[in-house]
Amino acid sequence: MKIIVLGAGVVGVTSAWYLAAAGHEVTVIDRQGAAGMETSFANGAQISVSHAEPWANPTAPLKILQWLGREDAPLLFRPRADPAQWLWGLRFLRECLPWRTHFNTEQAFAIALYSRAMLQQLRAETSIEYQQNTRGILHFYTEQRLFERAAKEAALLRARGFDAQVRTPDECVAIEPALGHARDLSLLRGGTFTASDESGDALAFTQSLARLAAARGVVFQWNTAVLRLLPGREKLAGVTVQTGDAQQTLSADAYVLSLGSYSPLLAAPIGVPLPVYPVKGYSITLPLAEGELAPQVSLTDHERKIVFSRLGNRLRVAGTAELNGYNTEISAPRCEALVTRTRELFPGAGIGAAPERWTGLRPATPSNLPCIGRSRYANLFLNTGHGTLGWTMACGSGRALADIIGGRKPQVDFNFS
Repeated sequence: MKIIVLGAGVVGVTSAWYLAAAGHEVTVIDRQGAAGMETSFANGAQISVSHAEPWANPTAPLKILQWLGREDAPLLFRPRADPAQWLWGLRFLRECLPWRTHFNTEQAFAIALYSRAMLQQLRAETSIEYQQNTRGILHFYTEQRLFERAAKEAALLRARGFDAQVRTPDECVAIEPALGHARDLSLLRGGTFTASDESGDALAFTQSLARLAAARGVVFQWNTAVLRLLPGREKLAGVTVQTGDAQQTLSADAYVLSLGSYSPLLAAPIGVPLPVYPVKGYSITLPLAEGELAPQVSLTDHERKIVFSRLGNRLRVAGTAELNGYNTEISAPRCEALVTRTRELFPGAGIGAAPERWTGLRPATPSNLPCIGRSRYANLFLNTGHGTLGWTMACGSGRALADIIGGRKPQVDFNFS
C-alpha cells in the first residue's frame, strides 16, 4: 500500500520504519526541516519500562492541590479559558480512580515492555547508535515516606517479572558514585534500581532511523505543514499540505496521524475526537568537561520528578509538567528549578557551564495511554498521545501499528483502538 505518515517525531519515524519493513510505500510529512525537531528534540532520554505507571493515580489530586501556585511545582496547572483543558482535567480525575489506575498501569507496562524488546531487536539488526546507555535506571528518594512506599511498589514490580531492587544509600552510591554528595549531606534515603531499563538520545535515534528509513525507500517531505484532513464517507480522501506558499492535496491508500499534541487539531474537524492535550515539559542540557563528577547511570529524583541522563559529554536534566495549552514559551523559574536541583545534588557536574534550555509539548491523554489503531475512517490510523513515554513506547507502537495496517494481530496485549 501507499501510506502517508503525518509527523516525523520518534513515533512517526518508527511507524514509517516498520511500515517500510512490511513492504509498504511510505511518505512522511513534517513541517520541520529534519526528524525529531519538536517533542523528541531534548526529552529526558529515559526508556523507563519498569516505571511506566500513569500520572493519574489516587495520590495525584492531593499532590496537585498542594502544588497550586508554586511556579516550580512538578505539575503546574495554569487555568485557561479553554474547554479542552478543563475537559481533559475532569477526565484525568476519573482516571485517578483505583480500578482505572490498575487497568492503565497494566496496559502501560505491556506496551512499554514490548517496545523495549522491539528497540533491542532493531538495535541488533541495524547497529544504530544514539548514545545508548544500558546501565539501568536508578530511582532515588530524599524523603523517607516516599522511599518506604517505593520499596512496597518494587515488590509489586518484581511480582510482575521486573528486576526492581531496593537499594540502601550506600548501595545507591555504589551504583552511581555521583550520588555521594547527596549521601554525605544526609539527603539520600535509598533507591530502587532496575538494571534492565535503558536511556539514550531520542533525537539522535530519530534522525538516525530516518536516514536508515530513507535508504530503505521512505520519502521524507520536509518543511511541509499539514493543513487539513479531507474526509470521504467511509475513508479519508486525502490531506492538504503546504510547502512555502504552495498548497497541494496528497492521496494514499492509508494515513497515519502521528502529530503529537497537534493531532486533535486535525482530527476533531473530521469527527475524530482525541483525548490528547499538550503538557509542556522542560529540560536543560549541561556540557561536561573531562573528569567532572556527573552521573553515568540514568537517575530519577522522585521528590522533584526530575530525571538525569548522561549523553556522552552532556548531562540531560528534564522534568516538570505544565498544562498551559499550546504555549511554548520557556519559563525561566521552571528551568532554574532544574539547574538548582542539579547543583544541589551534583556540584561537580557542568561547573561554570551555561545550560541549554528547552521546552516541548508532550501529547498526553488523561489515562497516559496512547491512541494506537484504526479511527472511524477505514484508512486513517492513529499513533499519538504517548505523553512522557513517547521514547519508551515508540518502537513497540510503530511495530504494532504496522501489524494492524497489514491486517495482523499485534504481538502485544494492548487495548488498541
